[in-house]
Amino acid sequence: MMKLNGKQLSIVMLVILVLLSACGSNSGGNSAAKDNTTQKQGTNGEPAAEEPFNITWMNLLHTPSTPTGDIQKLIEEKTNTKLKFSWIPDASKEERINTALASNSLADIVTLTILENASVRNALKAGMFWEVGPYLSEFPNLAAISEEKLQAASIGGKLYGVPFLKDVARNGVIIRQDWLDNLGLEVPKTTDELMAVAKAFKEQDPDGNGKNDTYGFIDRNDLVYGVFKTIGSYFGTPNVWQLNEDGTFTPEFETEGYVKTMDYMKELYDNGYINQDFAVTAKKDQQEGFNQGKAGIYVGALFDSKNLLNGAKGIQDMMELTMINDITSTGNESDRAIWAGAGGIGGLMAFPKSEVKDEAELKRLLKFVNDLMEEDVFTLMTYGVEGVHYSLDQEGAVTIIDQEKWEQEVQPYSASRPKEPGYRIHEADPLRVESSRLILENEKYAVYNPAYSLESETFTMMGSELQKIITDATYKYILGSINLEGFKAEVEKWKKSGGSKIISEYEAAYKDANS
Repeated sequence: MMKLNGKQLSIVMLVILVLLSACGSNSGGNSAAKDNTTQKQGTNGEPAAEEPFNITWMNLLHTPSTPTGDIQKLIEEKTNTKLKFSWIPDASKEERINTALASNSLADIVTLTILENASVRNALKAGMFWEVGPYLSEFPNLAAISEEKLQAASIGGKLYGVPFLKDVARNGVIIRQDWLDNLGLEVPKTTDELMAVAKAFKEQDPDGNGKNDTYGFIDRNDLVYGVFKTIGSYFGTPNVWQLNEDGTFTPEFETEGYVKTMDYMKELYDNGYINQDFAVTAKKDQQEGFNQGKAGIYVGALFDSKNLLNGAKGIQDMMELTMINDITSTGNESDRAIWAGAGGIGGLMAFPKSEVKDEAELKRLLKFVNDLMEEDVFTLMTYGVEGVHYSLDQEGAVTIIDQEKWEQEVQPYSASRPKEPGYRIHEADPLRVESSRLILENEKYAVYNPAYSLESETFTMMGSELQKIITDATYKYILGSINLEGFKAEVEKWKKSGGSKIISEYEAAYKDANS
């Protein structure tokens, strides 16, 4: 046997160490997407905790200023991440997102809320973002998303991000209960009864001030989130499109329910039961008018009731509100219906391939989104820290301790929650509790848009422009400047300008999806 001197033995040992090191570095070398996910060795030889994962997030800001305080740090601790937000003001989101897409200057996560936007839709279809559908089953909270919501969030049958989960159908009627009591009226259950209440609120001095200064409805310049679309549900109007048994599509404005809704609104307008300037009234002015006691019927999101009552403090301190979600035009329970806003989807958390390089990195980002859906993280992003921003009673009801501090440190994160409904924690305010109950009940009667996830190139490119023809015609009919024949002429104009192509493209897409 050959004997090695000290120098030779040292060289051999060095070679062995190098080889062992190389083997160690090669094993599992493709398992990590980023260097920031490596593990350190613990003090006793056991693996240490995984390093925080660095995430950039291009996100929307719905508040006047970016958040301060420790909420981000706490989210990072609970999700084992290091976050860097790029905040985009909601008012300029369309322009900023379009620019970011065109220049490919994105982030690991991009919040996309306007899926109808042509630039956004084309970017998704072009493969700029990861398709995440095949991976959701690996994460419990993502796997629990209903098939209906996944379908609503898909484009051409593919899911290009995790959908923001919203209430499916949140609208209804909010009415002055104290005015009903003053006039000896019952809570209306049909559209005829609602019209009678509007008439009484206009003509019978419901506030008892001896002046003819009130009316029934107060509305804003919005045919979707204002009075029109919700009343349309009560008359059986489909949600944007009607899917017929033979696979053909009929636009909502060619249905009997839509015409009945226009007639109803026209009656309100002609008799002065609604604010005469509703077609040009902003939402802020609508709510302020209600708070000031100008009208007694508000149609919109049921959770607006809390803000309306708070806004009336010091002005209409006698205000009492009732929320209604079961009005029909027939009085039959079987005819209950309410339009579903975007199928309960508020956009996508999308992952651009330019930033997210491989499946391992994508899965780590999906784990982060999954973790954001945990109740403790939802609580952080909704209410903040117990004892600092809110107090919690034994029944799980929340009361905000410091409104200004909450608005600055917590509220900016609320729009970033990937899931909103379904949590046990709730506010102590009785109107908020009741509105949440009614909104959840609405889901059983929700009417979905059957074309929402289908593809129409013409709609993507011209949908907004064409819709303006119908919106203008609807207002003209209600305000009396055109009759039904004039309205139908505008529908024909819509068809000739591209509407017929939208119909045929949706029908072809539906056939392909169901063949």
